[in-house]
Amino acid sequence: MQRLVEEDTYCIDVLAQVSATTKALQSFTLTMMDDHLQSCVADAIAQSGDTAQEKIAEASQAIARMVRS
Repeated sequence: MQRLVEEDTYCIDVLAQVSATTKALQSFTLTMMDDHLQSCVADAIAQSGDTAQEKIAEASQAIARMVRS
């Protein structure tokens, strides 16, 4: 992005790149969240106890942050 701006790239082209980058980061975020739920959270639930509740709360908070952003 910085290079595009420094090279005085046409504004609409920079905005298109920003949009594409944003979508790619959103996709990565969803992939990471899915992996976290299927591994860390699922493992904690299988073991039961306080750790399970902590991992569920942690995942819930992360989802809430994602929705708000």
